[in-house]
Amino acid sequence: MPVFRSGKGLAPEWCEMECFDITELAPGDRHAFERVGKKEKLIVTRGRCRIGFDDQVADAEPGANLDLHAPDTHFEVLDVLEDATLVRMCGRWGDEVGGSGIFWVEKAQSSGDSGDPVDYSKETGFDSHFHDCDEYWIMVEGRGVAVSEGRHFELGPGDCLATGMGHHHDLPIVRETMVGVFFETTLEGQKRLGHLWEHAHGPAEPKPERM
Repeated sequence: MPVFRSGKGLAPEWCEMECFDITELAPGDRHAFERVGKKEKLIVTRGRCRIGFDDQVADAEPGANLDLHAPDTHFEVLDVLEDATLVRMCGRWGDEVGGSGIFWVEKAQSSGDSGDPVDYSKETGFDSHFHDCDEYWIMVEGRGVAVSEGRHFELGPGDCLATGMGHHHDLPIVRETMVGVFFETTLEGQKRLGHLWEHAHGPAEPKPERM
């Protein structure tokens, strides 16, 4: 089952991202994240705050993407300037990874896209694609339907969809505009970056054990 929620031990065993959490903070709040992963990443999806990590302090706005490098450090929110949402990811990914950040998906008047052809209905311009790495979608806002490994999954706030390397995935249906975080972990095989399509980049080579 590639959809899981926040908490230790809930991700499939093959997942390099072993757990995540979504934290909502208001002005005046402080918050220290207990270190739980060999590696950790923090992405701000909403608001403004000051974050301490690795003996640094960052003034973080939406899109801020921070990583811990020292093994004995942790993330700490020192001050919240505007209502903020932070997504933390913890796990054992390698040093050479794909992309990460925030994504939005909404209904589109035209469902045309440059992805691989599909046999299901679409109402978005999102493309069916695969990667030379595993990818995780953590949903923060909105609801819709994702397709991964040929199966359909209802996604809403707090859900994480894990898709193994080489498996096609897509977001064809949006019920409410969706906002989430994506994280492409350790690059493998040809180590190509970004969305890959069979018609443009050659056949996908999915890992059958990552389902």
